[in-house]
Amino acid sequence: MFKQLPWDDQETYWKHSPLALVGNVTTPTMVLVGLNDLRTTVGEAEQYYQALQLRHIPTELYEIPGAAHVLIRPSQLAAQSTAIVEWFDRYRSAVGH
Repeated sequence: MFKQLPWDDQETYWKHSPLALVGNVTTPTMVLVGLNDLRTTVGEAEQYYQALQLRHIPTELYEIPGAAHVLIRPSQLAAQSTAIVEWFDRYRSAVGH
């Protein structure tokens, strides 16, 4: 997909960046990131979280200690699942379902 480095082809990288579309987001959003993720780094997750915050979108950043891009340890999966269920419960009750 990418034939050049980001600083040599900023336009292509921007077109594929979630930040390029953050202006379209209207839904409460939970951003999940593993602290050892090299594919989607903590810095990228924090940028997306901050952009949503600037737009006043209800947002939560959930960082999973020791996790890479794919969660392997059962404790990481359990923590992530619990956080997601709590997030959905919060907004399900807010809309009366």
